[in-house]
Amino acid sequence: MNKNKQVLKHCPNFYKIINFDYFEEDDLSEKLIDIYHRFVFMIDVSDSKQVKRLEELDLILNKYIDDYFFRKELRAQMENIKVRKGTDIMDAIVSWIIDVFDNYEVGYTKNIYFSRWI
Repeated sequence: MNKNKQVLKHCPNFYKIINFDYFEEDDLSEKLIDIYHRFVFMIDVSDSKQVKRLEELDLILNKYIDDYFFRKELRAQMENIKVRKGTDIMDAIVSWIIDVFDNYEVGYTKNIYFSRWI
């Protein structure tokens, strides 16, 4: 089977993420989608750790598209990202995105949001 098809089998939200229609001045969304696109096609499908991270990133960026509060949180946390010299930048950014999502999920389960309908 083609490598691209094998990779996309693990990314059910690939086309939704790639075709996300963000605002023209939304640089963060553009960069995240670019990172996602490059990460998808650079992983080794035979490495289960990389496949697991890819599936997590797919889920997280789907959440980024669908959840306004998570998008807002990721934007706020973007100021805190630090990459050490000599490390793989792509790997560090993906790890950071996963950590932000994990922290958001922990905080989100503690807070209950009530909507007000008029």
